Amino acid sequence: MMQIDNFHKLPNATNEYEQKVIDFCNNWLRGQNEFVIKTSGSTGEPKPIVLSRFQMEASAKLTGKTFKLSEGDTALVCLNVEYIAGMMMLVRGMVLGLKLIITEPSSKPLEGLDIQNIDFAAFVPLQLQTLLEDLRNVEKLNQMKAIIVGGAAVNEVLENQIQQLSVPIFSTYGMTETVSHIAVRRLNGENKNKNFSVLEGVEIGLDNRNCLNIKADASNNELIQTNDIVEMIGEKEFKIIGRFDNIINSGGVKIQLEKVEKLIEKEVQSLEIKRFFTYGIPDERLGQKLILVVEKAFLEQNKIDSFLKKIVSILSKYEIPKEVLLMDKFIETPTGKVDKRATVEHILKK
Repeated sequence: MMQIDNFHKLPNATNEYEQKVIDFCNNWLRGQNEFVIKTSGSTGEPKPIVLSRFQMEASAKLTGKTFKLSEGDTALVCLNVEYIAGMMMLVRGMVLGLKLIITEPSSKPLEGLDIQNIDFAAFVPLQLQTLLEDLRNVEKLNQMKAIIVGGAAVNEVLENQIQQLSVPIFSTYGMTETVSHIAVRRLNGENKNKNFSVLEGVEIGLDNRNCLNIKADASNNELIQTNDIVEMIGEKEFKIIGRFDNIINSGGVKIQLEKVEKLIEKEVQSLEIKRFFTYGIPDERLGQKLILVVEKAFLEQNKIDSFLKKIVSILSKYEIPKEVLLMDKFIETPTGKVDKRATVEHILKK
């Protein structure tokens, strides 16, 4: 664990990860104007993107304004600092005058920490879900001003768990190209919302596929086209339907994978698992075959059969997974997202 209270007196690194933190901070403090950042790789091969200091400062200031962060507040940095989510926590610290507590990414980010003085934190869903399995963490989390959750969708089980927290929790929407989040969705409290609301100064629209495009200071005021299919709710809100590249064609029928996952979410929990996803694999007869992949080392066949019987009434016959694959631990990207392609390839090779 590393603590930075004053960026003009950076502590000495005690390991390789902390040295990466110090190197980035030094480059920023020297006035470096461009930074090369890799995308997370969750939707394709990781690729390098050049971001300007102006873009990163604009994003940091917008986050500070949105979540009412003040100079001297303390933020927890528990996401990988080599990628945009963790890196922007460092930038927020330097731009907004925050104190930082930095830990290497893990599923238990509060372990061994004195939580008393933390005001702001960013987690991936699995981290928050793991924290909420220990009721002792509820009081610790409630001492914060705000918590943001990003990097993957928040499932219904986690959203229900979040209701026990009084601290405002927000699901975020963004990507490397938009320099972290450009929209948020409140997950608990009186202002809980099913839709994402764009942050101040962000403009959004749709292409002919109904995929979202974005323009903001953080995008250098250039139009960023996404592959996320959304439903627009007025000019400033939207609901995510799924990714355009997550539509498979099975026997001539187009299937949106996120729609299937949402419909079966409750029933999947009967299998006592934390994570799952649907995927399309090549099939001689159908072209692509829909499968369900669950994070579990072993499942009795009768439980799988019972689950498949239950979802028959929820899904159309084309949306029912043709196979259930198991893996004790999913392969993840360096940012903690599930690497679906690598996970499926590993299972099929076995």
